[in-house]
Amino acid sequence: MQPKNIQRLLRALGRQGLDVSYQNSIYSVRLANSPNAPAAEVLLPEGFPVEAKALKQLANLANVRHPSGGCVCRACATPDFHPGDAGIAIGSVVETVGQVIPAAVGSDINCGMRLHIADLTIDQFLAKRDRFVELIKGDYFFGTRDVTMTAQTMQSLFQYGVPGWIDGMLDAPTGSFVNSNWQQLSQECDGCADAFGKRIFLGGSMAGNWRLAPEELVPDTGLVRDGGLATIGGGNHFVEVQRVDKVENRALAYPWGVREGQLAFMIHSGSRNVGKYIGGMWRDKAKASWEKGLKYPESQIFPLSTHSHPELVAGYLEAEATAANYGFVNRLLLAELLRLRLREVYGDVEAPLVYDLPHNITLPFGQGWVTRKGACPAHPEQPVIIPGSMGDYSYLMVGKGNPAYCNSASHGAGRIRTRFDLNRRGASETEAELGLTGVDCITLREERRIEEAPAAYKPIQSVIDIQVEAQMVDVVARLSPVLTFKA
Repeated sequence: MQPKNIQRLLRALGRQGLDVSYQNSIYSVRLANSPNAPAAEVLLPEGFPVEAKALKQLANLANVRHPSGGCVCRACATPDFHPGDAGIAIGSVVETVGQVIPAAVGSDINCGMRLHIADLTIDQFLAKRDRFVELIKGDYFFGTRDVTMTAQTMQSLFQYGVPGWIDGMLDAPTGSFVNSNWQQLSQECDGCADAFGKRIFLGGSMAGNWRLAPEELVPDTGLVRDGGLATIGGGNHFVEVQRVDKVENRALAYPWGVREGQLAFMIHSGSRNVGKYIGGMWRDKAKASWEKGLKYPESQIFPLSTHSHPELVAGYLEAEATAANYGFVNRLLLAELLRLRLREVYGDVEAPLVYDLPHNITLPFGQGWVTRKGACPAHPEQPVIIPGSMGDYSYLMVGKGNPAYCNSASHGAGRIRTRFDLNRRGASETEAELGLTGVDCITLREERRIEEAPAAYKPIQSVIDIQVEAQMVDVVARLSPVLTFKA
């Protein structure tokens, strides 16, 4: 027998055109007028809010079909599930055959996480904290970084991602990175941490095409000074200094180089304006390719079909890979700037890479593709990085490859309050009510601190626990925040 509050909720959702059922922390949802669409499943801890807007967005995504052929085989969502601004719920995972859905990735292509660790104690770090913060603020906020590179290196970055950038810089090192440890960078690019033999998911390299990048970033000759590279971005993106608070799985943590008491550096960013350029262009192309005379889908989500437009499907995947390559390199450069400043302030600090993985991306799967929006791959034995808010724990996990969730896990805790709500009401709330007591947030904008306050996010422990229970991931280590850079 379902609790009465759940029964009331399901009736209310039914009045909004949703066919919803609930059992064992799983909501199953489809559009009431589309009984043949696959039911989408959402894993949510008991007591978490269920937002009708997010459920409607997920049901719409599960219902996407191209009239020429192509369908959604499966749709689900991770526990950080909440509404998205562009019509796609955050936390969505969708498996398609015969079609790809550019809108399901959106414009923040290859938003993702990167984690480094360093053999520095918290006391050693805090002793020179102010100098370190001053230097990093210059790089991240005031443009003291120099990411100049040759046109050929920039083309190679878009074409081949991290290995392309490394090869180009080894030939002609420029800017802030002339002092980088190139042997370390090369080893991290080739190093083994996941079941696929990589420390970066896919080796940080997808099949891109530099000719699909914004024209001003890929000149034929000369130097490129890209103001978007090595930038954090807005929203929930960040660079955070953390402490390895507790190791739960030493058998995995030790080979990954993770020990209790170390410092950790977690980076959350993506492909910035390149992703916006490519994501927006291809949403428009998908709409423009819709067969004339056919009614637009009510959801305004337009797929591309391999049956009618195979060249557009191939073109989109190549363009998305081009932006994804840029996202991989953007996170690497944010990390490398931080690593260079660590060495400047604290001496010979190695700060090796643990892992780097994407959130918003389309990847081959079976006979088609899996698209994740605010969810990350969690294949067996693969490292998974799940951040909390800047006032809560973050977690280093290991994937278990649960097929019910397309080998996926959450990309964070998930918002529980909108930025609009916090801007409207948060300024009148106390530091304690916002969860900001003791939070060391480095930002140039006070409103960003309020928008991203811990009170905006779901409790991370419940999000972690239910995914462990569902056999999606296991805990390797728990990380506590020290200070957070927010643009």
